[in-house]
Amino acid sequence: MQHVSIDDEATAESPRRIGLSEPLGTTDFAINRYSLDPGEGFSGVFHTHLKQEEGFYVVSGTATFEYADKPLAEPETVEIGPDEAIRFAPGEYQSGTNEGDEPVEALAFGAPSDSERPVRVRGPCPDCGEAALRLLFGENGSGTVCPGCGAESDI
Repeated sequence: MQHVSIDDEATAESPRRIGLSEPLGTTDFAINRYSLDPGEGFSGVFHTHLKQEEGFYVVSGTATFEYADKPLAEPETVEIGPDEAIRFAPGEYQSGTNEGDEPVEALAFGAPSDSERPVRVRGPCPDCGEAALRLLFGENGSGTVCPGCGAESDI
């Protein structure tokens, strides 16, 4: 059994996202708590997890999600209010934001737990036109690499 306090896990480095997977010792799913002020987003980028399904439960406020089944498809929009949930299958592109006037409190769940790889973002690649680019995470920020031709770029 693991027990944690949300307040104990909050840091000045990431006040809007509190990762709970590590302190709870989860091995098969990821869990994060989000506190989004108006205009803030969950991830900041329209993306998909190729091997992870992801769900969000809104505790308070209203979150607006864009989603599409293909990287260059025109996204659809849905609003999720208090006590509502949404799930994205592996390969579905999505991004969530707080477009309202009130804060959003939400929980995000993902399974399996390794959400960082492989992640894809919208293209197209400027060199070969590939529709989806692999998102890279590094100490100096994020970038992309094209799985088709290997071209790299900064975000």
